[in-house]
Amino acid sequence: MEEHSTQILFQIFVIFTAAKLLGVVGVRFGVPAVISEIVAGILIGPNLLNLVQIEEWTQALAGLGAIILLFDVGLDQKLSDLLKVGKTALAVANAGVVVPFFLGYGLMLLAGYGQIESIFMGAAMVATSVGITARVLQEMGVLKTVVATVILGAAVIDDILAMIMLAIISSLREGVDYVQIATVTGMAIGFTVFILVVGERVVRRVTPRVQRFAGGDPMFSLALIICLGLSLAAAKIKIAAIIGAFLAGLVFSEEELTTRLKPKIHALYEFLVPFFFVTMGMQMDLRVLARGDILLLASVVTALAILGKLGACGLAAYRLGGRQAIQVGMGMVPRGEVGIIVASIGLGMGTISDEIYGVVIIMVLVTTLMAPPALKVLFAKPSAPAGGAVPPPTAGAEPEQSNPPSG
Repeated sequence: MEEHSTQILFQIFVIFTAAKLLGVVGVRFGVPAVISEIVAGILIGPNLLNLVQIEEWTQALAGLGAIILLFDVGLDQKLSDLLKVGKTALAVANAGVVVPFFLGYGLMLLAGYGQIESIFMGAAMVATSVGITARVLQEMGVLKTVVATVILGAAVIDDILAMIMLAIISSLREGVDYVQIATVTGMAIGFTVFILVVGERVVRRVTPRVQRFAGGDPMFSLALIICLGLSLAAAKIKIAAIIGAFLAGLVFSEEELTTRLKPKIHALYEFLVPFFFVTMGMQMDLRVLARGDILLLASVVTALAILGKLGACGLAAYRLGGRQAIQVGMGMVPRGEVGIIVASIGLGMGTISDEIYGVVIIMVLVTTLMAPPALKVLFAKPSAPAGGAVPPPTAGAEPEQSNPPSG
C-alpha cells in the first residue's frame, strides 16, 4: 500500500514538474502554456519516456483540472457584458459555429468515417479559446476597441454554444438517436437558462449571510461548493460536468467579491489545470502520425479550421470594415482547451479512434500557435475608433468600447 502511494506521489511530481519546466521554456519562445503542457504529456507519457501511465486516478485528477479550468473561464466573463456586444458579435459567433462544424463534419464523411466521429470532429472545430485571444489583445493594449469587444463577446458565445453541443454529442454513445438529441438539447438549454436566471439571484441573497461565518474564507468555500455541485448536477442529467462548472463561473462573475475570489481560484488553477493538459498529451500516440493518410487528413482539417473561422467570422463582421473584419476572423481562430476537451471526451467514450484524436490535437496545436503572432501583425496599426469611420457593433455598446487602443 505504501509503495503504491509513493508511486502515485512520484507520478504527480513528474507531471507537475514537467508541465512547469516546459511552461518556462515555452514562455521564452512565446508559446502558450496549454501547448507546453500538452508537449510535456507527450514526452513523459507511455508512448515516449513512459515515466507516467494513464490510470483511473490520473483521469480523475485531469477531470478535476478541467472543472477548475472552465470555472475560471466563466469567472472571467460577465453575462451582463455579453448582452451589450450587439448583433455583430452574435452574428460572428453563429457563423463561427455553423461553418466550421459542417466543414469538419462534411470532410470526415467524405473521407469515409462514421457519422459519430464526423460529429465529434465538427464539434472540435467549433470553439474559440477565449483565454488565449484575450491575453494577446490585453498585451497589445487593444482590449477597449470595438474589434476586441466583438472578438471576446463572440468567443464567449461560441464557447456557450460549444458547451451545449458538447452536451448533445456526449449522449451519442449508442449511435445517432434524434429523439435523444432533442431531449438532451432541451435539457442543456433549460439547465443553462435556469442556472443563469436563478443562480445569480440566489448567490446575491446568500452571499451576505455567508460572509458572516467565522473562520477561513466562506466565499471561497461557497464558490467551490457551487462549482462542484453544478458540475455534479450536469453530469447526473447526462450533460458534461464542465458545463456546470462554466455556468457556476458565470454566476459568480457578476458578484462584487469576484476580485477577492479570483486569486484563490487562480492558485487552484495553477496546480490542477496542468494535470488536464498533460494527461491529454499522454493520450496522444505519436505512431499514428507516421501514417501519410493521417498526416494528410490532419493538414486538411487544420486548413479548414483556420479558413472556416477566418472566412465565416470575418464575413459576419464585414460592417466593421475590411481590416477589422480580418482581425475579428483571426481572433476567432485559436481552438485551445475546448477543442481538446471535446476530443478527450470522444476518446474516453470510445467513439473516436487514436488517429482522429491525434488529428484534433494537431489542429488545436497549430491554430493555437499561429493566432498570437498573426494577431500582433494585424493589430500593428491601431484600428480606427468607433467614433470615426468604423461603425460600432451596436448602438447600446458601452462608451469605453469606442475609445482607441491605449498604449
